[in-house]
Amino acid sequence: MLVIASGVNRVNEKLISSMIQDELGKADADFVREQTGFVIGGVAPLGHPQTIVDEDLFLFSTIWAAAGHPKAVFELTPDEMVFK
Repeated sequence: MLVIASGVNRVNEKLISSMIQDELGKADADFVREQTGFVIGGVAPLGHPQTIVDEDLFLFSTIWAAAGHPKAVFELTPDEMVFK
């Protein structure tokens, strides 16, 4: 499960756990790399089978997201990030 949150918000793990009816915790660096192929700070927001997106991101016309490396980002719109 990938949770994408606006930088000003904090992920409410208890709320998301109740939404998905499963335990949710913060992944460590080894788990992130094993599951995504990326290091923490470089996980791109696309291509994950289960993703929850913070609705506050839709307040922006442009957002910047990790592009596979902690020092690389790319520009997109919130709509481009979400598969509908």
